[in-house]
Amino acid sequence: MNPEYKELAWQGLWKNNPGLVQLLGLCPLLAVTSTVVNALGLGIATLFVLIGSNVTVSAVRQWVPKEVRIPIFVLIIAAFVTCVQLLMNAYTYDLYQSLGIFLPLIVTNCAIIGRAEAYASKNPIKQASFDGLMMGLGFLAVLLALGAIREVLGQGTLFYGANLLLGAWATDLKIQVYQLDSQFLLAILPPGAFIAMGFLIAGKNYIDDKVAQAQPKKLQQGIERVRVNFDS
Repeated sequence: MNPEYKELAWQGLWKNNPGLVQLLGLCPLLAVTSTVVNALGLGIATLFVLIGSNVTVSAVRQWVPKEVRIPIFVLIIAAFVTCVQLLMNAYTYDLYQSLGIFLPLIVTNCAIIGRAEAYASKNPIKQASFDGLMMGLGFLAVLLALGAIREVLGQGTLFYGANLLLGAWATDLKIQVYQLDSQFLLAILPPGAFIAMGFLIAGKNYIDDKVAQAQPKKLQQGIERVRVNFDS
């Protein structure tokens, strides 16, 4: 793989992850990730919008005046979000209702606007689309991890409500991890999302520290100063 694409993948998936590092788009991330299915639905929608907006912004970047670039970027993102809403309303109506207002709020997701401004508006379509893919996958991974943690702790299940996204056949995908007499509300409600998110960020920082410690340290070569004594 080209070094440029490797760097884009590394930035989007780990080093500059929009959810764990940039901490962008936290409103929907913390609000709807009570289950893996909700997280997957929102993540796929965000991924589609991110790739589409990056490609479009990159394609029209030469004709967009700098003074009005942000409003134009928002209009482009809003167009793709509308497409996602119509598709989900038509094919996954129950999940569309479950996500509620947080689906149209993708328009104001700082991660999407930020990539359009910082990268897509300055690079060709191929690189911009790959950047959108990697950033979207990184955001999706955080959504799934957070959704899995909250669903297991709060309900003791995994993939509950998979039929909302995949159809009636996916009802059997539900996994009962352990039985709960009543739901653990702290994990299901937004405060639990903040706590779980903190643990995810702490885990990433811990891994980064361990990797940094394992790498050999570069020796700094000091400059030896020579003192000349003219008296002798």
